[in-house]
Amino acid sequence: MRIMKPTRHLLLVLCPMLVLGFLYYSSGRLHLRGWGQKSLYDKQGFLLKLGGNLPLELMYKYGNLSEGVCKPGYAAAKMTTIYPMFAKPAPMFLDPNFRRFSKISNFFPPFGMKTQEKIIDNILTATKSYGLGDELDSQSCKKCIIMGNGGILANKSMGVKIDEYDVIARLNEAPVSGYEKDVGSKTTMRITYPEGAIQKTERYEQDSLFVLSAFKALDFKWLRSIIFKERLCRPPVRSSQQGSPVRGPLQGCPVRGPLRRSPVRGPLRGSLL
Repeated sequence: MRIMKPTRHLLLVLCPMLVLGFLYYSSGRLHLRGWGQKSLYDKQGFLLKLGGNLPLELMYKYGNLSEGVCKPGYAAAKMTTIYPMFAKPAPMFLDPNFRRFSKISNFFPPFGMKTQEKIIDNILTATKSYGLGDELDSQSCKKCIIMGNGGILANKSMGVKIDEYDVIARLNEAPVSGYEKDVGSKTTMRITYPEGAIQKTERYEQDSLFVLSAFKALDFKWLRSIIFKERLCRPPVRSSQQGSPVRGPLQGCPVRGPLRRSPVRGPLRGSLL
């Protein structure tokens, strides 16, 4: 019996260590690799080297489809090869049930909606638009393209090719009128934030979706002021203890006369990204 005591003590020490080691490994913080074998992924789980060739499973599934044909599930499958932990638990835009994602209220914008829940509820109640529209939402597969604002498309005559896509997203003040030959004429959605939004209402497309990509709390107040025809103004300047002028955050002001420079034109179709 005396000989067995050291063994028992050793087991009592080793067992908790093995359990802790297993938990640490399962959390993804520890990566066991063979001698001389380098990981294909970085610490965040993204593929380090993006090759031009598709994985075999994607080649078998999509390789025989004609060029230009919509490929159901292709984007998600390709993303999974780049980032194996990829999941799609959330819809494209916020809807009234956004609180079902419990962590969304734990962080301030742009990483969450903390302190902005009430404003978001008001906006979503007024817009009543949480998708791309009945016609596009009914399609099981959609070809999408995001148009940047650089001049690389100048004189390339890609407009007809761009207009073949089902969903065409444009950013901020990217012009369309007068440049249709190079950038296309269709705009499904225009994604913007207050500082990058078009200021002239006539430059907004009548049939496009206005999408706010909010980075800060003030962005939500800006959108609310547009929807409810409020004005954003600064409170009076006050002096600090050191005598320097201090202004508080922008606040909503009552409307006096017609609201000018409103970026929403025509039927109200807006979404929160």
